[in-house]
Amino acid sequence: MLDEFRQMLSEGRPLAARMFIDGQWQDPQGLAVDEVEDPATGRTVATTPQGTRRHAEEALETARKAQVAWARVPAVERGRAVSALADAVRDEAELLARIVVAEQGKPLGQARGEIGATETFLRFAAEWARRIEGEILPSDAPNEEIWIRRLPHGVVAGLTAWNYPSALATRKLGPALVAGNSFVLKAHEFTPLSGLALAALGERVGLPKGLFNVVTGDGRNVGRALVEGADMTTMTGSTRAGREIYAAGAAQIKNLRLELGGKAPFIVMEDADIARAVDAAVAARFTNCGQICTCNERMYLHEAIADEFLARFVEKAQALSIGPGLEDPDLGPKISGGEVEKVEAITAASIAAGAEVLLRGGPLREGRYEHGHFMSPTVLTVRSNDVPVMKDEVFGPVVAAQRVGSYEEALTLANDTEYGLSAYVWSANLKRVFQAAEGLHFGEIYCNRTNGELVQGFHTGWGLSGLGGEDGKHGFDGYLRKKTMYVNWS
Repeated sequence: MLDEFRQMLSEGRPLAARMFIDGQWQDPQGLAVDEVEDPATGRTVATTPQGTRRHAEEALETARKAQVAWARVPAVERGRAVSALADAVRDEAELLARIVVAEQGKPLGQARGEIGATETFLRFAAEWARRIEGEILPSDAPNEEIWIRRLPHGVVAGLTAWNYPSALATRKLGPALVAGNSFVLKAHEFTPLSGLALAALGERVGLPKGLFNVVTGDGRNVGRALVEGADMTTMTGSTRAGREIYAAGAAQIKNLRLELGGKAPFIVMEDADIARAVDAAVAARFTNCGQICTCNERMYLHEAIADEFLARFVEKAQALSIGPGLEDPDLGPKISGGEVEKVEAITAASIAAGAEVLLRGGPLREGRYEHGHFMSPTVLTVRSNDVPVMKDEVFGPVVAAQRVGSYEEALTLANDTEYGLSAYVWSANLKRVFQAAEGLHFGEIYCNRTNGELVQGFHTGWGLSGLGGEDGKHGFDGYLRKKTMYVNWS
């Protein structure tokens, strides 16, 4: 299959991709197909089968059989298998990066960074093979102990978003396998190729048949079947999709881990390092064309530095290069035409509601941009949180700023949202940092730095940003369930 990916990239001919179930590449066999579009050109780079409930159930069944044997394999051996997969990702890093560019559109340098994260997630998970701990507690009764064991859930279903199609898959796959689970992946219809490429690497390194399956198709059909049939579901995506998954799992009280949308505030106070804060704000807003759940979505700037900050910010936003991912620009395309229209609608509604325009970008539809989904940056200022750009998740190269007179006002405005994933605070005052730790209602806070969570941390959201979390020891522990035994030897 990897040679077919190479041919797709080198010859420019669409790939007829297949699902990977029970160690076999399954042909579409008369199924309708989804077209995978290059966001930079509008050209179809591949087709994937529109899987059905039957395919999802087949993948779950084979995963369940494989999991029984896999759970009996010593954890250290499971870790070695995941480490071998990480080696394969390293060896094919350039191919995987170019697949990401072809289906997702991000600049090549950023795609290479994503594949680096893909490998890192697997390596970190493999290191936990010798850290699966139980507990022994004293009992109230004589000649008795309480044992708490950590055991795999069984079959884990992974549903991933289109913004990081490779890294999000291994962020879930690695810990799931090391913990003793099997895994069924349903990647987003926009970006299924990265998950299929990972399956091909799993086949190369000899993962047992049925342990890692990839089913293509839509969320309401294939995704729902996976949620209903798996023992645990881990999903990264929109809050809308998270609500649907939450409802689908409710009847059986399914174990769910949902990383959903965000509306991150970016607070800059009068004592901040303005140059560094501007650089961080630009990176946090425009990396991956603003298509990151932890992006800088709204800025609260102390009135003493707001003018200087905004002048520098607009200057840097105007200087960002825009183009196809293989040219490695600052900004690649948005994922789809529908996403461009959504971002533009939020922008227009915000201007109509009174937002002031400092830099008016928007869709680029002429010349070299004619067939792609490109947007140039827009920067606005507002006077209240009631403007759409301050309320709705933009997920694109548009950002608004509001002036504040105090840190307390900034915290109040920052918390005025139903989301609770990430937030940013820039201040040289250590007291303010501690106030942010207590007073900001978000699962992840970046103090005096740009975004980009680390694998040893814990990436978790509050409110409409989800439940559960990924990364670190707490993320790994989520792929295990606990069993308590009262052992009496009287």
